[in-house]
Amino acid sequence: MDDVTSDAPASPATTAHVDSVERAAATPDREQPYAALGLTDDEYAKVRELLGRRPTSGELAMYSVMWSEHCSYKSSKQYLRRFGDKVSPKMREHLMVGMGQNAGVVDIGRGWAVTFKAESHNHPSYIEPFQGAATGVGGIVRDIIAMGARPVAVMDQLRFGDLAEEDTLRVVHGVVAGVAHYGNCLGLPNIGGETVFDAVYQGNPLVNVLAVGVMRHEDLRLANATGAGNKVVLFGARTGGDGIGGASILASDTFSAGGPTKRPAVQVGDPFAEKVLIECCLDLFHGDLVEAIQDLGAAGISCATSELAANGDGGMQVDLDSVLLRDPSLTAEEILMSESQERMMAIVRPDQLEGFLAVTSRWDVETSVLGEVTDTGRLVITWHGETIVDVDPTTVAVDGPVYDRPVARPAGLDALQADTAAALPRPTEGDELRAQVLSLLASPSLASPSWITDQYDRYVLGNTALSFPDDGGMIRVDEESGLGVAVATDANGRYCALDPRAGAQLALSEAYRNVAVTGATPLAVTDCLNFGAPTNPEVMWQLSEAVDGLADACLALEVPVTGGNVSLYNQTGSTAIHPTPVVGVLGVIDDVAKRIPSGWQDDGLNLYLLGTTALELDGSAWAGVVHDHLGGRPPVARLEAERDLAGLLAAARDEQLVSAAHDLGEGGLAVALAEGVLRFGVGARVFLGEVLERDGVDIATALFSESTARVLVAVPREEDVKFVGLCAGRRVPRLRIGVTDAESGTLEVQDRFEVPIGDLRSAYEGTLPARLGPRVGA
Repeated sequence: MDDVTSDAPASPATTAHVDSVERAAATPDREQPYAALGLTDDEYAKVRELLGRRPTSGELAMYSVMWSEHCSYKSSKQYLRRFGDKVSPKMREHLMVGMGQNAGVVDIGRGWAVTFKAESHNHPSYIEPFQGAATGVGGIVRDIIAMGARPVAVMDQLRFGDLAEEDTLRVVHGVVAGVAHYGNCLGLPNIGGETVFDAVYQGNPLVNVLAVGVMRHEDLRLANATGAGNKVVLFGARTGGDGIGGASILASDTFSAGGPTKRPAVQVGDPFAEKVLIECCLDLFHGDLVEAIQDLGAAGISCATSELAANGDGGMQVDLDSVLLRDPSLTAEEILMSESQERMMAIVRPDQLEGFLAVTSRWDVETSVLGEVTDTGRLVITWHGETIVDVDPTTVAVDGPVYDRPVARPAGLDALQADTAAALPRPTEGDELRAQVLSLLASPSLASPSWITDQYDRYVLGNTALSFPDDGGMIRVDEESGLGVAVATDANGRYCALDPRAGAQLALSEAYRNVAVTGATPLAVTDCLNFGAPTNPEVMWQLSEAVDGLADACLALEVPVTGGNVSLYNQTGSTAIHPTPVVGVLGVIDDVAKRIPSGWQDDGLNLYLLGTTALELDGSAWAGVVHDHLGGRPPVARLEAERDLAGLLAAARDEQLVSAAHDLGEGGLAVALAEGVLRFGVGARVFLGEVLERDGVDIATALFSESTARVLVAVPREEDVKFVGLCAGRRVPRLRIGVTDAESGTLEVQDRFEVPIGDLRSAYEGTLPARLGPRVGA
């Protein structure tokens, strides 16, 4: 590609009339398609009131995308403020950038900072699974770049419909291929995530993606357009017709019961162009050639110009004729709304412009100077020599509508919570227990996701310390010291359907614990809140409860929310998904060489169960898989116990007392034991009599309960006394429940049942390939 500046503008589209500000003022009664663009009657009236006239077509396009649910958070903003209200001094200690920028940033020590964030690309991934998922990866990676960081890893949180349904195959194959293609081509390791299959997501899968970036403290950049006279520069891919209306029409509306019909709004990605863009941006940062950079994702140029202007000195002058186009027939409105991928906008000082253009030329990145920052407090955009936008940018990007929508507790929730799984028959005999363990392992959501993860490059860049099948992913940040970070994500829609407040806290608890078991200390949180239509009062109650629960739990664990995403309208017709707040936790570890794997490799290690077990089967995998049951109340989130447990694991890491640690989550102890055995093919002999006696539970509850603040650890015999003393000193209940056994080749639960490792592996690894096709490389 040739370097192009504003001296060589794109060919303008041919139009008979430009809807200028002057023409808008002269034709106040002209009908406008605001409803088709996603604006309500009241919102359109508010735009007219703000402007003192009808909006031009360009202004209407900008307000429609920037006031959409996806961009403005107009239904969720009042709830999201609770994350900022519930913050302790310790939570601010490591926080360098919080909510409001492209991504949060935390200080991890030694002059290093990490930025991380999760976002959704749900609706596009149902309509066009490959491109929807691929561009979801590209978008979140550009948010990381915009902060001045080098992207170092991605993770994906996927929720699909019933594996037995034919359309699920279409979505799974496309989404996984899209995530793999984009991430692999960027050369970023995919270090973990989640995959869930549930009929509730049949018409509305969830594709959430998280990215991690690293930087030195001095490399941090904020997306603010300051300095009158500074140049506004668009660089990267040309602007095309893909993604038009993605934020306002596709992401901010529900699907009809008839299925996907909005294909033109899905973006098209080019990971190789993005890889060049990454290196180009880092080169620009290194040369101190930019004042700020903003990703062009949702809402495209409308978003980048209005947000940069609103966050800075408040003014900007832009000429759309200078935008380089793939399609010269695009109208001004389409140029403003296009969500074409692999584009960035920079604010550049005039004396640095030559150096900036030299860098983009060296990387063969097309560049155009669109205009400059002003001190007028107005965002002014011209096209074909006429002014088509003249607005206060804060009214577009900051002061959009905020709704206090009706809230109502779901009508059937009391009956649902009364239908406890405690009344379901629980097995006592060995054969039935064995069969149910294998059934859980073979269930789609608990079975090995290696059919998916084998399509991802997990070790590219050479800094991956942990990835699937470990509980959390871990990346080395500093090669010299070994400093690293661990990341884990979790959500449980079944829990949230029973109690969204508790469900959100349980998502945080498990992600926090999954970071702790790697040996890292949890430090910060990002979230991706997936809910149904905000016009439904019951959905708004779910959202309010989930945010309150998550904010309270973050305060209790003293981990701040650094940013995230809200995705609403996740429903088909009147049927909404389960409320699904995905929570990501990032932790720091001084030396990745001290990391703790999730399975044991050696013979003769003592197995300890940390924490206590209660009759907590409501919403459990056991209730769902064995009994097709959803009811009752989810487990209690024991937040103080989680903190104690994390502290114990950090101390055990420092003293190197633990050889393996595995979170007890979905499937309970039974699944944790099976996965521990399968990790390296080393068997185990387990005796649960003391657990039954101490905790007052039956054998099925001991195996399948999903009580929180529990971890299974393997301890070398020579460290046994130290480890027991450490548990006592840190108030963490522990029981020795078994020993690893390399010779037996089985998982044995004493006096109950025995399962050969081969049978466990067949159940665990056979489900997805049997339905989706052979594993990659198999």
